[in-house]
Amino acid sequence: MAKKSKRKGADKLLTSVGLIVTVVLLLFGGLALWAYTFTATNVHNQLAAQNIYFPEKGSKSLEDPQIKPYLEQYAGQQLLTGPQAKAYANHYIAVHLQKVAGGQTYAEVSSKAQKDPGNAQLQQQANTLFKGETLRGLLLGNAYAFSVIGQIALIAAIVCFSAAALMTIFVLLGIWHLSTLR
Repeated sequence: MAKKSKRKGADKLLTSVGLIVTVVLLLFGGLALWAYTFTATNVHNQLAAQNIYFPEKGSKSLEDPQIKPYLEQYAGQQLLTGPQAKAYANHYIAVHLQKVAGGQTYAEVSSKAQKDPGNAQLQQQANTLFKGETLRGLLLGNAYAFSVIGQIALIAAIVCFSAAALMTIFVLLGIWHLSTLR
């Protein structure tokens, strides 16, 4: 009889802990789902406000072999998602920036422009590279990076909700088992 009482006490404890773990998993899953929704909504809204569109299908802008395989799928669409931002930054802006000053970066051209302030071509190249690299960095660092964080949060939410469902089954089995002990 004492063994049965100890067993029932252990079963009650395990079932109670399982219930607490289930609630915690549901809370974490809810927070992770909120994080996903928050990041996805903000990335979309911030990008939509910029009114950036991919070149139309069949346009000369998409003919470059460094551009076409990556952007053709988005032809004519508005840039609204993290993956689109990454494609646009890496395969449209970056390709065009390579042509501005023979593949030199803003830092390289700016350094030369500072040494030769009267050189209008260097000044223009530095200006163009600064704007292009800034836009590229913002698209990658903000839109794409936050979209990846949002996707990770979505996966975490799914894992938490799945684990909570499994724990709910275990808790219900524990309650059923406790009801059979007398």
